[in-house]
Amino acid sequence: MSKNLVIVESPAKAKTIESYLGADFTVKSSFGHVRDLPEHDMGVDVEHGFQPSYEISADKVKVISELKKLAKGAEVWLATDDDREGEAISWHLKEALGLPDDTKRIVFREITKTALQNAISKPRIIDVDLVDAQQARRILDRLVGYELSPVLWKKIRIGKSNLSAGRVQSVAVRIIVEREREIDAFRSKSSFKVTAHFDLGNGKVLNAELAKNFPQEEDAMKFLEKCIGAQFSIKSLEVKPAKKTPAPPFTTSTLQQEASRKLSFSVAQTMTVAQRLYEAGKISYMRTDSTNLSEEALEKARVQITKEYGQDYYNKRIFKTKNESAQEAHEAIRPTDFSTLNGSSDRNEQRLYELIWKRAIASQMSDAQLERTTATISISTTSEELVAQGEVIKFEGFLKVYMESSDDEGDEEQKGMLPPLNINQILNLADMKATERFTRNPPRYTEASLVKKLEEMGIGRPSTYAPTISTILRREYIVKEDRQGTERDFKELTLANNQINSKVNKEIYGSEKAKLFPTSTGMVVNDFLVSHFNDIIDYSFTANVEKDFDHIAEGQLEWRQMIKNFYTPFQKKVTEANEEAIDRSLTSRDLGEDPATGKKVSVRIGKYGPYVQIGDAEDEEKPKFASLMKGQLMENITLEEAFELFKLPREVGLYEEKELIVNIGKFGPYVKHDGKYYSLARTDDPMAVTEDRLIEIITEKRLQDSNRTIKEFAEDPDAKVLNGKYGPYIAFGKKNVKIPKGTEPASLTYEEVVKLAAETPDKPAGRFGKKPVAKAAVVKAPAEKKVAEKKPAAKKPAAKKAAAKPAAKKPAAPKAAKKS
Repeated sequence: MSKNLVIVESPAKAKTIESYLGADFTVKSSFGHVRDLPEHDMGVDVEHGFQPSYEISADKVKVISELKKLAKGAEVWLATDDDREGEAISWHLKEALGLPDDTKRIVFREITKTALQNAISKPRIIDVDLVDAQQARRILDRLVGYELSPVLWKKIRIGKSNLSAGRVQSVAVRIIVEREREIDAFRSKSSFKVTAHFDLGNGKVLNAELAKNFPQEEDAMKFLEKCIGAQFSIKSLEVKPAKKTPAPPFTTSTLQQEASRKLSFSVAQTMTVAQRLYEAGKISYMRTDSTNLSEEALEKARVQITKEYGQDYYNKRIFKTKNESAQEAHEAIRPTDFSTLNGSSDRNEQRLYELIWKRAIASQMSDAQLERTTATISISTTSEELVAQGEVIKFEGFLKVYMESSDDEGDEEQKGMLPPLNINQILNLADMKATERFTRNPPRYTEASLVKKLEEMGIGRPSTYAPTISTILRREYIVKEDRQGTERDFKELTLANNQINSKVNKEIYGSEKAKLFPTSTGMVVNDFLVSHFNDIIDYSFTANVEKDFDHIAEGQLEWRQMIKNFYTPFQKKVTEANEEAIDRSLTSRDLGEDPATGKKVSVRIGKYGPYVQIGDAEDEEKPKFASLMKGQLMENITLEEAFELFKLPREVGLYEEKELIVNIGKFGPYVKHDGKYYSLARTDDPMAVTEDRLIEIITEKRLQDSNRTIKEFAEDPDAKVLNGKYGPYIAFGKKNVKIPKGTEPASLTYEEVVKLAAETPDKPAGRFGKKPVAKAAVVKAPAEKKVAEKKPAAKKPAAKKAAAKPAAKKPAAPKAAKKS
């Protein structure tokens, strides 16, 4: 048995660390959290100082037993992550393993031999203040979720048993809902922008524009008329030096934002890939809000820059983190070795590694030196002037490596270099255009811009952004999707050869790519919370709670008092909300009357989402129902739009002597044919899709399905060898099994498939561990003990989702076909 036992969270991390330590060290993983508040009980004794109870997760009982055996007679080193969550995991391990209070705790921000040796040489004990801060977050979030969610189940009866509220998740939903309403209320205004193109000969063109826009077409026309027969000349040339400075190295949030912009990664994907790079020892710890770099890292960056680019490209910089709560002792995200250009053989890992490498290297490089030229062009027939601008890079500096992206959809492309010009030079006008342009509505949030907004407001911390977004997507309070734009006309006036022509062009506007949209359910839940619990999801309040957690971590605030200050008024509001009558207006809205029958037309939310209804349940004739289409919201659908929905289901024609029926269901538009359901593409309009297009969809899906199955087994219909997105794999019941390299998929026997499935562990749930399969013994925490954070569990187990079917004829209906 080794003299020293090092315990970390993840098995990949353990493997990397063990390779750096000698034979005297055994490194084992706890596979994430080992204890938490109970899953089906609040687990917080409100009457006795919010005392938490913990239970060892069922899937960690064996892990704890094995660690106890290894810990006997060994020096134990707790080496979980260097943040509050990691500190809490170490504390839980100490309690679960029965270790003494002075058990050695070591921390490091990168997995390198030097960092590990430094950590081993400077052990400390568990920081109870950090544990307290994590405990306060965990308990407060459990109280909010556990007491508020049942209020939603009771007051918003829309057939969803998985409605939930959370201190941070509900604020994130509120941000998205409020932005959607801003967009809905926005009214675009048009104006006319004037641009001119001058032919300088030899293929050279000078582009210029008027500094102001004209509000009306008549104004633009008058200006163009003034320019007929005018002489254009260069009035002045102004050349100014300029520079661009590199951005600081990545924090968690800026990495998430830039990976979204440059790599199209979701926030959750970014953290998963970064976790793997960290555990492999390639980058420093990826949960940080510091932009600081250590002296050792600064020196390594200097060596790499001067070696690859030369001394002129090097400029040492120390960045000051804007976030007051950031721990400057921590570092920004950076490579552990700047001389390593290849971080992984995995494509996504390598792409993210390159992004981190370039950003960190660029932060220590020289400014880019630019030269910006502004040419002012006079018009002989008017005092108004045109302006042409351009820039040229005189010295690349950090731009040789990296250019930061932006979320601003209105950003213009970098201006090009102007052709050679002289003052008083006469210009030959090729054409001048006055083009109608429209003001843009506020942009919808992407995952990246939502993270940026939360960070700016002081809501959440590096470890919370990804799970927050994942939660509200999973709860279907918001959806992330692309949406097609709408066609509109715009006018364009063109002056050429001393004549003005007018024409109407068409353009597509409002198209969206990977944007976050609120659902009707999300808007209803948000409105209820704003009405009854505005303080809880108030932006300032939520940000101040984060500051309280920081103060607890710094030993300046006692966690129980902080929870009490929050809980007393919160519990009163919960009681008041429970006593109020159910407000049906939250989940239904009258639209008007059906002129044909005189029956009421309304829009409501049911088990499968929003739908419109003609008639009432009390009527002699059953009401008619129709699901809302993608992108339609309960709060702003019109009576006319509602009637359009009743054109579905549509009988479009016949194929193979069977009807083709188009409808909309839970998973979007589909065609039903011969008892099977086929999803329509995003570009297919269910109201206009043709018979030929439907046949094409069915044929393509059949071909895809026929190519998907490689082999089936008579012994078990749930065992198959299939072609997947990433290559062949085994589907064994609900388990997906990898096929070993060098094995021909079609040659696999049933016995081999069973063996491979048995050797494949069940898919883990949570950070590193599996979901508990049985309830474990509850351990009551002594008064002085602390508890760690884990996501709050729902008070009631979520009801199983009903089988998806086509739209039904009851209020609970608008059911849908599963995607085929």
